[in-house]
Amino acid sequence: MSYTHGIRKNWQQFIIQLLMVFAIGLTIGSERTVVPVLGREAFALESILMIGSFVLSFGFVKALLNLYGGKWADEYGRKPILILGWILALPIPVILVAAPNWWWVTLGNVLLGINQGLAWSMSVNAKIDLAGDEARGVAVGLDEALGYGGVAIGGWVTGIIATSYGLRPAPFYLLGAIIVSGLFASVFLVEETKPYADAEAAATADSEGELPFSKVLKHATYGNRTLFAASQAGSIEKFVDALVWIVYPLYFTSQGLSVAQVGIVVGVYGGVWGVVQLYTGRLADRIGRRSPVVAGMFTAGLGTLLVAMVDGYMLWLVSAAVTGLGMALLYPNLITVVGDAVHPQWRAQGLGVYRMWRDAGYGFGAIFVGLVADLVSVEAAIVGVGIAMLGSWFVTVVWLEETHPALVSESDSDTTKNRINMAEIHEE
Repeated sequence: MSYTHGIRKNWQQFIIQLLMVFAIGLTIGSERTVVPVLGREAFALESILMIGSFVLSFGFVKALLNLYGGKWADEYGRKPILILGWILALPIPVILVAAPNWWWVTLGNVLLGINQGLAWSMSVNAKIDLAGDEARGVAVGLDEALGYGGVAIGGWVTGIIATSYGLRPAPFYLLGAIIVSGLFASVFLVEETKPYADAEAAATADSEGELPFSKVLKHATYGNRTLFAASQAGSIEKFVDALVWIVYPLYFTSQGLSVAQVGIVVGVYGGVWGVVQLYTGRLADRIGRRSPVVAGMFTAGLGTLLVAMVDGYMLWLVSAAVTGLGMALLYPNLITVVGDAVHPQWRAQGLGVYRMWRDAGYGFGAIFVGLVADLVSVEAAIVGVGIAMLGSWFVTVVWLEETHPALVSESDSDTTKNRINMAEIHEE
């Protein structure tokens, strides 16, 4: 069988994968608005660090599963790992509805981290497999747009449900329906896409054979300054997402907003992020990856700082929109940077390493936000995350190189050499 790359040529499976990532986004979005308020009101938690423990557990577990999910995807294929991710999500709604204490909620988020680490990783890998080199930016942009569109809608809808029917159990009925639907589609509608990556590797002149996982981990973490810049930027930008998940519902409700209004603020952040990515992925295919990433890091940092600097529902909506715009510029294009740089034969593993460091930022961010909020103030935590983003922006300005295959030459692109010099890595 011939495996021809291109979104249009594989449009049916590509659409199914877009619907899949939308469901994955809905799954995490269904917790965004409700769970932090549940910790404060149902379990009487006062410590931001304690409330943030559910994001900490989610982030580190998802990071680990991103790492090994990429490895398993290269060994066993994308579809089996996707199905496993949905199966392990089945108990989450039951746990959240029945939880007698906060540690049950934390356990539920361990399973959510496994689901997101496996399912979302496989979905984005599948789209990259199908699209090929020429449309990689578009593919990742569409993936993140639909995924974070799902996050936004999930947070908005569950905020409305919680306002009308209470924090438990009604919002988690929706979560259960989403998980069952995702499992059904992954079993009966999704096709395996690893052969597309194999075909791309076979057509690549510098085919390398097997690369030890330890060397992939080393090279994709710090063996190249562009990949290091991408990984640190990915990790720090998750501080913003941890802040939105943990602090925004608590901070805004303490300032007089209803849970439904908080859902709208969080929804605007995720919605702008999701919708604008429909354009920023395509933009990066035209002008390159570096400029959108650098601009996005600065914009998201500025938007985060604005939350602490302004007061009032409408101004917070504007701040959320600015932050979402920055995330839309940087988020899909950091993934594309890594997708450009690594060889097709170990792309899933390379992306897994990047996604490990990126989503570990949830855990590090939860610790940072919780400690600063408890020891200083919530406002200081918001400002601290904004400053961290601007520091990370500076690193990308200095070290992140352009990786678009059509915009760089092999002689002057350190990142393009990732593929050429893999023989040297074998000899290390």
